[in-house]
Amino acid sequence: MTRFIDTNVLLYSISRDPTETRKREIAIGLLDNEDVALSVQVLQEFYVQATRATRSDALPHEIAVGLLRTWLRFKVQEITLPIMMSALEIKTIYKLSYWDAAIVAAARALGCRELFSEDFSHGREVEGVIINNPFR
Repeated sequence: MTRFIDTNVLLYSISRDPTETRKREIAIGLLDNEDVALSVQVLQEFYVQATRATRSDALPHEIAVGLLRTWLRFKVQEITLPIMMSALEIKTIYKLSYWDAAIVAAARALGCRELFSEDFSHGREVEGVIINNPFR
């Protein structure tokens, strides 16, 4: 079963913050699996946040791009008109932000039944996708 990974998992995997050691280990463990899926949105969000100048452990462009290329070994859902339209429906029905709804739409499009994220309510089911906060 393919499991969808949200941006925060990718960001924790590179964290050098000593208070996030446990989260980093969990994130790396999740990314060691082959049954992982992402979306272009997740990859874009990672790049923006990981290279942000105000981030204390900001990555240089080249390293961030290298990580993105590494993660292309996973299934990656592109941003398409059907994904956008599905996200708009999910936003309305479940009262999510557009960006969170787009994550769910991408996960659903790839056939994922599980979404690893700390940005949703743990255990909540949205459109057949169960939210799992691996850091709780």
